[in-house]
Amino acid sequence: MKALRSAVVVLALALAACSPAKQDAAPKASAGTPVRFATDWRAEAEQGGFYEALAEGEYARRGLDVKIIQGGPGVNVPQLLAAGSVDLGIGSDSFIVLNLAQEKAPVKAVAALFQKDPQVLIAHPDTGVNTIADLKGHPILLGDASITGFWVWLKAKFGFTDAQVRKYNFNNGPFLADKRAAQEGYITSEPYTIEKQAGLKPKVFLLADYGYPGYGAMILAPDALIAKNPASVKAFVEASIKGWQDYLNGDPKPADALILKANPEMTQDVLDQARSKLKTYGIVESADGKTGEMSDARWQAFFDMASSQGVYPKTLDYKQGYTLQFLAPPAK
Repeated sequence: MKALRSAVVVLALALAACSPAKQDAAPKASAGTPVRFATDWRAEAEQGGFYEALAEGEYARRGLDVKIIQGGPGVNVPQLLAAGSVDLGIGSDSFIVLNLAQEKAPVKAVAALFQKDPQVLIAHPDTGVNTIADLKGHPILLGDASITGFWVWLKAKFGFTDAQVRKYNFNNGPFLADKRAAQEGYITSEPYTIEKQAGLKPKVFLLADYGYPGYGAMILAPDALIAKNPASVKAFVEASIKGWQDYLNGDPKPADALILKANPEMTQDVLDQARSKLKTYGIVESADGKTGEMSDARWQAFFDMASSQGVYPKTLDYKQGYTLQFLAPPAK
């Protein structure tokens, strides 16, 4: 379940030891600057643009020799970056970036490949729940990371209370057993698995479509790399943006082949439906068709929301968690 990727313990940045991660097989590239890129989960369509850039040689054409290192439930990307085990990595959501700023960690977000956070709430059909607001008073299954994450926004916006929270153990059984219950998930994942598992089409509410201001799938870079080799960071961002554009709007087969090889548990039908939802819900491309964008205004909106609920002190210099220098033209 994707919510695990939000369970980042930022204090672990101080640790120098990390578990070895699996490097995915990739096409042979011409000699270039080595870049180890850590993902936040096992190979899947939610990383499709990175695999597309690798498969189509977009990184190699820009002088980079990229190796994608798969994540999973035991992988902490900021910890890997802090330990020097990888050069770049994925930050799953905006809370991770502000946590980095709060801990004064020398790591920044340099691009956001998901313009919308894919987080959803899922409810049973035919129960009178037609909007998120209708879930007030209903039990809601949440993982620990979500309670200190998007749940603070839901409480502030819809008047939800902590009395509604039930423990989510990353299986759909408790949700399916209780028609009044709602469950967290990703738009590209849990709704499809619930439909396959139980034969019901659940109600799905994308938080971003209700005003949730967070980004997703951000590229994280250590300050040292930004200072020492900004050209490589810029090349990686540009190639990744091109890869995402091609994965969504071109032929996804090159990326899918790498994903299926790297993650034998993945299946083509899951990839196909996830890619379709990334397009349908506008997860990757902004309203004006741009990819990878970030803006000061969006980051301020997110910080204002989180700090108003006591997640961060209002004095936090949240801008230390990201930079717009690698986005062209610069986002306003």
